[in-house]
Amino acid sequence: MSTPRVTRSQSGTRLAKPERPGFVETPGRRKSQRKSNVPDADESAYDSTPEPENFLGPLRSSDSLAEPDGFAVEGNGYANGNGNGYANGNGHTNGHTNGYTNGHTNGHTNGHTNGHANRSAKENADAKAEAIAYDYKIEAEKYFAKKDTSGTSEFGGAIGMSAMMVGFPALMYYMWIGAIFYDGKLPTPTNGQSYGDFFGHMWYLVKTEAYPNNRAWQIYWFFGLMQMAFYMLMPGVYRKGKALPHLGGKQLDYYCSAMWSFYSSIVIMLALHFTGLFKLYSLIDEFGHIMSVAILSGFLCSFIAYVSARVRGATVRMTDSPIVDFFLGAELNPRLFGILDFKMFLEVRIPWFILFFLSLGTCLKQYEQYGYVSLEAIFLLFAHYLYAGACAKGEHLIITTWDMYYEKLGFMLIFWNMAGVPLSYCHCTLFIANHHPSEYQLPSWFTALLTLTYLYVYYIWDTTNSQKNQFRQEERGVVEERTTFPYFKYGRIANPKTIPTQIGNKILADGWYGKARKIHYTCDLFFAISWGLITGFKSPFPWFYSVFFSAMIIHRALRDIEKCREKYGEAWKEYERQVPYLFIPYVF
Repeated sequence: MSTPRVTRSQSGTRLAKPERPGFVETPGRRKSQRKSNVPDADESAYDSTPEPENFLGPLRSSDSLAEPDGFAVEGNGYANGNGNGYANGNGHTNGHTNGYTNGHTNGHTNGHTNGHANRSAKENADAKAEAIAYDYKIEAEKYFAKKDTSGTSEFGGAIGMSAMMVGFPALMYYMWIGAIFYDGKLPTPTNGQSYGDFFGHMWYLVKTEAYPNNRAWQIYWFFGLMQMAFYMLMPGVYRKGKALPHLGGKQLDYYCSAMWSFYSSIVIMLALHFTGLFKLYSLIDEFGHIMSVAILSGFLCSFIAYVSARVRGATVRMTDSPIVDFFLGAELNPRLFGILDFKMFLEVRIPWFILFFLSLGTCLKQYEQYGYVSLEAIFLLFAHYLYAGACAKGEHLIITTWDMYYEKLGFMLIFWNMAGVPLSYCHCTLFIANHHPSEYQLPSWFTALLTLTYLYVYYIWDTTNSQKNQFRQEERGVVEERTTFPYFKYGRIANPKTIPTQIGNKILADGWYGKARKIHYTCDLFFAISWGLITGFKSPFPWFYSVFFSAMIIHRALRDIEKCREKYGEAWKEYERQVPYLFIPYVF
């Protein structure tokens, strides 16, 4: 979707491309730069890959067709390879320089050109600043206004959101009761049992077996506070966020330390387990109590986030409906001590780390019970390790995602990350933890084949996402590679094939994205299905994540396609012609 831009007629002068800071340089990483016709300082702030969810295109003062290296402004493009000199309107320079610089880092020649009026460096800077401020003002008014009632129509409005806030916890308790007390079957009234007695029995199980006792609070919040401390104290790297229009283009600093946090947590948890200070399978044995604490904590933290934003005047896009604003959130980037970004913290460390430790606890429990660990339990541990590890090593890549850039921190994000994801996606693990291996044992050859396939699909998924994000960096003129484990060279394409669009972006049409347009969704879908498949078909609950995610990802793919067609027009249609397959190359 294109956005209003300042034209020459609006400003009375030719506008230069905005300068914005890019990523900050941190030690311990390889850094290379691609030759470009624009200075790195200009390009590094742009996120110019197709993001259907990102309404903000590059905030440039021209909507001309972008070339692979450089940009056009009313026919006066950058001329030489390093972007220091201008070409005049009739295609030639006037052939001499007088050594005068305008105070910019690279400088530029001051030669007169045909039809181009000479003006001072101050006038240039003022015009540039005015253009940038106007661009940000327009975008802020459209997508980051103080008041925005469009949210009242999402998720069925206040009634739908209220139903979800009640329904999510109820569903979690229902699945937990079925998994633990009904042998993995759907809880239903027995013969002769009234619905009143049935629901009374369900409530009794919640009160007795899922009561939020002191030990559960200590386990959950010790882990959470430990991860907060690790966020701020563990080694990491800084990255710049996307420019925020409602803050005048300010880019927030993000500290990324999840990788060291993840591996340090594993070492500490194993040490606690083997010293007997805390048996890791307590997460399984006291699952109901911990789940209640997580649910209550999700509501509590959502309330604190909402009230805090209102009190501090940090609200944005408020609908004036308390239920809607509580559900969607009131603040965009709440932080602790200026370094701990709560959205990034909740996106990675709480849900996926807990999911991994539940699987690790299950393996340790099986070893103590049976003297061995089933292949199915090992498969889930390995699968959850790969997923949590990928989130940790790629934490710096989520900064430009839609959740981080646009979504506010409300009940939807807080509750789902603190309780919904880790304690509902884990039912494959719960089934294996509460049943003897003989009840779900699969042929060894099938488990081995599924494992090898999983590794290959993971490689595609990892390198696909890496190609996408490395491409974003290269378009900004800067390539920063973090060789975090596991590192794959194919995660970067040396000379990517691209399709330029009319709004200054380029579409990646090479690598995995040259084989299928949504191949990363295919990988995610395979992961979800395999987590259920490894448990067999005796219980529906391990398949909750598979079914839920399948429906969500298909809907999201269709929505993405619609948005991309609208935003990129003919360029996207050309991409569809060049890459006709959506999910599976040469098949579909």
